[in-house]
Amino acid sequence: MRLLALALSTALLASAQTSSIPPDVQAVIPEAHALYLDLHQHPELSSHETQTAALLADRLRKLGYEVTPNVGGTGVVGILKNGPGPTVLLRTELDALPVEEHTGLPYSSKVHTKDDAGHEVPVMHACGHDLHMASWWGTAAVMAKTKANWHGTLLLIAQPAEETITGAKAMVADGLFTRFPKPDVGLALHDSNSIPAGKVAVTPKIFNTAADSLRITVYGRGGHGSRPDVAVDPVLIAANIVVRLQSIVSREVRPGDIAVITVGYIQAGTKNNIIPDTAQMALTVRSRKAEVRDRLLASIERVAKAEATASGAEKMPLIEKYESASAVYNDPVLATRLIPVLESALGKSNVLLQEPIMTSEDYSYFIEHGIPSLYFELGAADPAKLTESQKTRTPLPNLHSSQFAPVVDTALPTAITAEVALLQHLLQAKAFDPATMTEQKASQP
Repeated sequence: MRLLALALSTALLASAQTSSIPPDVQAVIPEAHALYLDLHQHPELSSHETQTAALLADRLRKLGYEVTPNVGGTGVVGILKNGPGPTVLLRTELDALPVEEHTGLPYSSKVHTKDDAGHEVPVMHACGHDLHMASWWGTAAVMAKTKANWHGTLLLIAQPAEETITGAKAMVADGLFTRFPKPDVGLALHDSNSIPAGKVAVTPKIFNTAADSLRITVYGRGGHGSRPDVAVDPVLIAANIVVRLQSIVSREVRPGDIAVITVGYIQAGTKNNIIPDTAQMALTVRSRKAEVRDRLLASIERVAKAEATASGAEKMPLIEKYESASAVYNDPVLATRLIPVLESALGKSNVLLQEPIMTSEDYSYFIEHGIPSLYFELGAADPAKLTESQKTRTPLPNLHSSQFAPVVDTALPTAITAEVALLQHLLQAKAFDPATMTEQKASQP
């Protein structure tokens, strides 16, 4: 595998040297790519990223960063101080998903492990966090070697449990912004198979959606499958709830407002001729406006209880909200300031303005704690395949797919180039004016 990593990294470097990638970035690409291959083959589930965190922590120490592990669980904080100036945050995520990889790549993940419920599950970086981490480390390496080009404090965060939207909250609760310098500005990225590799996309203001994860337990009265008349069937109640939930978006949300209710699973019973006592389902609920979010959650509770009542259930369903995150808000003043920086680094045609997307993530928790930010997208798709997919209207495998495979040889250098350019621009004592840099700070008296 090491020979394969070396061969692929050498090919990647040769490709990068024919492009406009800066020399400082070119120098770190082979090692960053080798790190990507390592991370891809050794993914870890949310809140269990011990080896991943240790690997990144060790690499930061070797670059000269002050490193603190185990922040908010397996989180890592790296600090590089370089004289007076602003403090800027750059975040990556550590965790992978319980997905069986079917990309056919020679470095595919073969990892299986037990999840928190004790079930044997496959593990894959199906959301591209391995690419994020490799570019994050590559950027850290460039910044450590080019300290003459910037001044201030660089705060690097490797966050656990993004996929369960709990890691950011855990790090903040563990003193992320009190034990360490509080950032003036934050940066983060996410790859996308809807954007060609070599390009990035920026969305000022609302970037994505708020997310709420609900678990509904329906209570019935168990019995023999041949005598449903003396039982209360929770499977039927659950099925009716699922169907009825879809009417909330179509009939209760104003047309034009963003809202999604998806039931990800239903679990019930052990045998075909047994009516079980309970059934359970899990939902993901997406929205942008606070009033729509409140309406969705209230309507879900109303529907679940009404269907239980209609079926004669003696106990009302238990509705638990176990994960939640607000929408990520890109500071529009900061975005306007940084778009030309990206255009200068990558080429104007490689920086796109994009409409908000439907995914969610917990970087929003950092923003809610007073960190004005730019969260942008990194192209990961093969341009030719993306063009063909748009013609045929057959989507490419995207995030969370067992076949998702970013075009690393282009996306990795692009990510490092973009992150370095943004950080070096922000980490200029003279260029950084807190009174005008962000909407949040410009609006303060």
